[in-house]
Amino acid sequence: MKIIMLGAPGAGKGTQAKKIAARYEVPHISTGDIFRANIKNGTELGQKAKTYMDQGLLVPDELVVDLVVDRVNQEDCASGYVLDGFPRTIPQAEALDKALAELGQKIDYAINVEVPDENIIRRMSGRRACVDCGATYHMEYAPTKVEGTCDNCGGSLILRDDDKPETVEKRLGVYHEQTQPLIKYYTSAGVLREVDGTIDIEDVFSEIVKILGE
Repeated sequence: MKIIMLGAPGAGKGTQAKKIAARYEVPHISTGDIFRANIKNGTELGQKAKTYMDQGLLVPDELVVDLVVDRVNQEDCASGYVLDGFPRTIPQAEALDKALAELGQKIDYAINVEVPDENIIRRMSGRRACVDCGATYHMEYAPTKVEGTCDNCGGSLILRDDDKPETVEKRLGVYHEQTQPLIKYYTSAGVLREVDGTIDIEDVFSEIVKILGE
């Protein structure tokens, strides 16, 4: 079962990807993890990626696809995998489909976790992180016992730059421009499935299990 997770930043697709991987005993694969593993292990692809990253440049699509295909070809992916955070653009999706077709493979499901922008802004701007131990909380959904103080270590809590409403709005703008077209792409391919990401995390997962089967 080869699955791609789609959804705006903050929609909860990463959480669901991990739950799918655990339930169906397949690897949860994120591009960040692939980059880190290849760089740490000093692979040829990792060294190529590092030259771009060290210069603050985006890793070219062709190289990202090579890294992803190399990963999904490993033995632990024989029964399938969940791709989280890739592809992000139509060219990446086309390149991935082409590479998988050459291996006699294809994506079975693209699951879109649908959450309106205003919900995401509220979710992310409510997050708080401890400056000392890094523990994360949410003012509405997972508050601390004492406002502004970490339950773990007593450190102060901050709103990270990434979670500020203006930053979230910019990230959503990039998502709508670059990544949202993938919904149409995978709909055309007949593999898109949508779930309501505004409901409880466990209920979202139950809907995904209905799609994938027991």
